Amino acid sequence: MNLLAHAVLSFHEPEILLGQMISDYVKGRRKFDYPPVVQQGIMLHRQIDSFTDAHPVTIEAKKIFHPVYRLYSGAFVDIAFDHFLATDAAEFPDQSLFTFSQQVYASLDSHTDLMPLPFAGMFPYMKRDNWLLGYSTHQGMYRSFRGLVQRSAFMTDSQPAADLFEKNYLALQSFYHAFWPSLKEFSSTEFRKIRA
Repeated sequence: MNLLAHAVLSFHEPEILLGQMISDYVKGRRKFDYPPVVQQGIMLHRQIDSFTDAHPVTIEAKKIFHPVYRLYSGAFVDIAFDHFLATDAAEFPDQSLFTFSQQVYASLDSHTDLMPLPFAGMFPYMKRDNWLLGYSTHQGMYRSFRGLVQRSAFMTDSQPAADLFEKNYLALQSFYHAFWPSLKEFSSTEFRKIRA
């Protein structure tokens, strides 16, 4: 899953949130450099990613992007699912996504001293451009697709992703609704285990 889902699945715990946000930038035993609760957030992020990658619904959803993006198809599905989470009225009624995004940035702001350099360099742009809120719009989605392609050494064009997203919008939305409840239940269970 992508940034918004990991933020939601941090269950309003600031250090779990930090661990979830920085997990992709913390390799190997470097996770032990962080306080125990941040380590738990890093671990929860990885459990969520493993569950997502192995789930039959996401495996099916990846087929939409696979002909063009191959091994990166899962990353595009993750971004697409963040869009449907951002626009899910059951999760974010009315203006609550904006409020939630500001709470996330404020929480992360209080832990900038613990951020690995790559995330610390990215975070001001994430906050300034409100990436979390941006997932709710198609323009924000296209920006996320472009960012993913630019960070990759093996992709050069994000336009096919935007086209595939639009063409398969309803199918991807159905995949999200079939998947999100099981991910939320799994994450809640794992969260309770690590915080016990």
